[in-house]
Amino acid sequence: MEMNGSQHIQAAQAIVWKALLDPAVLKDCVPGCQELTGTTETGFEATVVQRVGPVKATFKGTVTLDQLNEPVGLVLQGEGKGGAAGFAKGNARVTLTPSEEGTVLVYQVEAHIGGKLAQLGSRLIDGFAKKMADDFFQRFKTAVENRPVEA
Repeated sequence: MEMNGSQHIQAAQAIVWKALLDPAVLKDCVPGCQELTGTTETGFEATVVQRVGPVKATFKGTVTLDQLNEPVGLVLQGEGKGGAAGFAKGNARVTLTPSEEGTVLVYQVEAHIGGKLAQLGSRLIDGFAKKMADDFFQRFKTAVENRPVEA
């Protein structure tokens, strides 16, 4: 499944770029994220707890940053396994464009799931995936706009 969206963030492009690389910001923005460790160079290990319809699962997986083009964009790639619930993997291509009021962040997300989750039906899964992507980027916008300005 594929999803697209955008957020207008009231912060300079360089600040938005820096936040995209900050593990603390990423952890706070992923709904259900319990733990996120690692670095932008080596990738991150993550633990995320989610409920999709009747299925609740703890996903353990990895997130890597690829195709870094400072401060224009990057690709976030993730893969997680939720035991009997199945697996999820995907990527998000993020593009940053300066605007008069700050930065426009455009995202294109591609996600794939398997296992019990795939048996829930495409309408439920598509809605959940879109909500997760939208929630992440809305949380990211809020986190960046509420960050203290560095000297």
